[in-house]
Amino acid sequence: MGASESELLIRQHLIDPEVCIRCNTCEETCPIDAITHDDRNYVVDPNICNGCNACVPPCPTGSIDHWRIIPKVAAYSVDDQLTWDELPPQQEIDGEAALPELSNDAVQQNAATSMSSAMAPRSAAQPHLHLHDVKNPLTATIAGNFRLTEADAESDIRHIVLDFGNQVFPVLEGQSIGIIPPGVDDSGKPHYMRLYSVASPRDGERQGHNNLSLTVKRVIADHEGQAIRGVASNYLCDLNKGDKVLVTGPYGSNFLMPNHAGSNLLMICTGTGAAPMRAMTEYRRRLADQGNPVPGKLMLFFGARAPQELPYFGPLRKLPESFITSHLAFSRVPGEPRTYVQDKLREQSKAVAQLLRSDTYIYICGLRGMEAGVMAALREICDASGFDWTFLHPNMVAEGRFHVETY
Repeated sequence: MGASESELLIRQHLIDPEVCIRCNTCEETCPIDAITHDDRNYVVDPNICNGCNACVPPCPTGSIDHWRIIPKVAAYSVDDQLTWDELPPQQEIDGEAALPELSNDAVQQNAATSMSSAMAPRSAAQPHLHLHDVKNPLTATIAGNFRLTEADAESDIRHIVLDFGNQVFPVLEGQSIGIIPPGVDDSGKPHYMRLYSVASPRDGERQGHNNLSLTVKRVIADHEGQAIRGVASNYLCDLNKGDKVLVTGPYGSNFLMPNHAGSNLLMICTGTGAAPMRAMTEYRRRLADQGNPVPGKLMLFFGARAPQELPYFGPLRKLPESFITSHLAFSRVPGEPRTYVQDKLREQSKAVAQLLRSDTYIYICGLRGMEAGVMAALREICDASGFDWTFLHPNMVAEGRFHVETY
């Protein structure tokens, strides 16, 4: 006989409100609309969720990957979860009951909905993860805060260096850290942490030193142009040398670079999405300078509104073409047509197609609106070159060679 309703256990999917950065990736990824949110928390509806795990791989912090065994009749409701500041502990469960297994359909659905690799490149270094959380943050010292964009540029983008002294906090290119802004929000609750991609290589912003860098844009308007003051970005951009900041992480186990000879990097980014690309490029540049190059090509497509608003514009132009080929797209230069990264991809279709035929790893980072145009351009390049993007793309995903981080 089957278990009664009161005896039936479920494996309830929950989101950790202390780690979640409210990036909306999970809600957009969920194929059955089981995830919702208010102005505070993202939550999973137990009456809809089928445990397909489609939302788990894209989550940048791992906050989505939490589960509780619980009687079905006592499942945490959406309203319950929206009030949480932290996850409840696992309850003690009397008796035994079978849990539902994940169906093959759900597994296939998960694989089909993932647009980005849920695994790192096979030769990537092993990342350290979650060494510090909001309950046990690390204190870093501001070692430098430099404006990257010109003084008359609309965008105030900063290169911020954090020093960790003698504290152990190893990070890899492509990983992120959390920043906890001080103070409370309008409801009187502490500000939740914000995630920032690391812009420096694994051996530090200053080689051999225990530090790292971030690329931070001061947020004064939302994507629709409405005035808004970004809590964490303005806090970071206003910090001075010697100030202290609370850090969590590291986060990210997938958006990592390959380390084997012959691996090519095709990097596509806009604005502050340049941070992980800078880290990867700088790591390989240092290897080359030390006489230990990793044979492989680097190709970068980098977009901004104008040259004066492109972070790292000066240093990027100094890198030799023998090391990296850079293609810059500007969408707001007076008297010139608007050009986006996907346009530059099409212009370089032969070179891109040649990379796609070899051992190449694709990294896309920037505003979410760029994804559709970039994907369309890659498909067109493949079609024109005689191979099938609908076959190549899922294979690259499965092999850890296609990575997307957009916001």
